[in-house]
Amino acid sequence: MNNSVSLLPALALVAALALPGCVASKKYDDLKARQASTEQGKAEAERQQRTAVAELRKATDELAEMRLQTKRLTDDSTQTGNALRRTRQLYTQLTDSYDKLLKNSDRELANKSSDYNKVAQDLARREAELGELDAGLRRSRADIDKLNADLKTREARLAELQKALAEKDKAVNDLRASVTNALRGFQGTDLQVQMKDGKVYVSLSEQLLFKSGSTKVDPKGQEALKQLATVLQQQPDVNVVVEGHTDNVPFSRPAGAMQDNWDLSVLRATEIARLLAAGGVPPQRVTASGRSQYVPVAANDSPQNKALNRRTEIILTPKLNELLKILDSNSTTGGK
Repeated sequence: MNNSVSLLPALALVAALALPGCVASKKYDDLKARQASTEQGKAEAERQQRTAVAELRKATDELAEMRLQTKRLTDDSTQTGNALRRTRQLYTQLTDSYDKLLKNSDRELANKSSDYNKVAQDLARREAELGELDAGLRRSRADIDKLNADLKTREARLAELQKALAEKDKAVNDLRASVTNALRGFQGTDLQVQMKDGKVYVSLSEQLLFKSGSTKVDPKGQEALKQLATVLQQQPDVNVVVEGHTDNVPFSRPAGAMQDNWDLSVLRATEIARLLAAGGVPPQRVTASGRSQYVPVAANDSPQNKALNRRTEIILTPKLNELLKILDSNSTTGGK
């Protein structure tokens, strides 16, 4: 859309002739509703991804805290055992002293009566302390056993969650490799494949797909989309979002159903979605949306940067069903 000013009237006239003369307002409302649904779906997918990562971090933090508590209880148990041994030694010494007192003469026993009472009281106190220490040691061991069991359960769930995330990451990497290999003949400045936020982005320039202001895909672009559709047929667990993007140059002569860059981006995305469905991708897995000029990849301050912004992005997102099941299971167990 950054052609010279002298060509704008002619291009607008061609676009007006190529598109239907008039589209009912209901179709326009449907396009807007579809765009809103797409934005909501994308936001939900991103929320699920963030929730998965947050749950993983929370599980890791809880695991570390439980390990710290286990160490503390183990240390307390060791200290309690040492105190118990010292008390038993003292108990033995007091018992020996008591036996010696009994062997003394009556006079010595009378003289030592006060000492005997003191020893007896001390002995009774030590016996009570010994009983408390035994009970405390048993409670500590029970707590340690419970913590160890909980720790094993947490570790198993964490390992399961990490495995699910690893499998998801492997699926995304494999998908990127498959797409890259299928589109190898088209890659360059007009087509790029990259991975971002756990998704595979296939970015196609306007030059590869459309003539300026047009919503009909050129033959070369159709061939690239056919190759991509062949890969996606073999990936039943991948959702496809088609996003149309434009630069910030406004329409000079709006016509028919295409009044501005919003309409252009949506209609282009819809056309690509149709071609993917025609290539064998189940339509229920494909969502078309338009972002107009509002998500640029470069500042619209030069012809080169504007050309970068005039693009279509096909976003491939593996389904997270298994990961969400694990998270739901962890949440249910945690609530109990």
